[in-house]
Amino acid sequence: QVQLVESGGGLVQPGGSLRLSCAASGSILRIYLMGWYRRAPGKQRELVAVITSSGGTNYADSAKGRFTISRDNAKNTVYLQMDSLTPEDTAVYYCNAIEATRGSLWGQGTQVTVSS
Repeated sequence: QVQLVESGGGLVQPGGSLRLSCAASGSILRIYLMGWYRRAPGKQRELVAVITSSGGTNYADSAKGRFTISRDNAKNTVYLQMDSLTPEDTAVYYCNAIEATRGSLWGQGTQVTVSS
């Protein structure tokens, strides 16, 4: 079994920063893609950013220039540095990983609230 555990969410003022972390643990053979998605109130879940095992990245337009995704393959951990946050970034953020034998895996989600 493989688990994804997110951390780092919370309440931040507009213009502030947060860093999310997601660590995969368990019987991991290999993780190909890791990423972050979010679901804002009343909206569907959407892609924020993804990163391949070799470091290739892809960002949603809303994240470009403000968010940075990175990963530590040795620790099976992915990070999301979020800067210049706005209230529109308020959402539950979910970690996703594509693992060689188990396919798509999801974390439990971490709440990010941007408010003054």
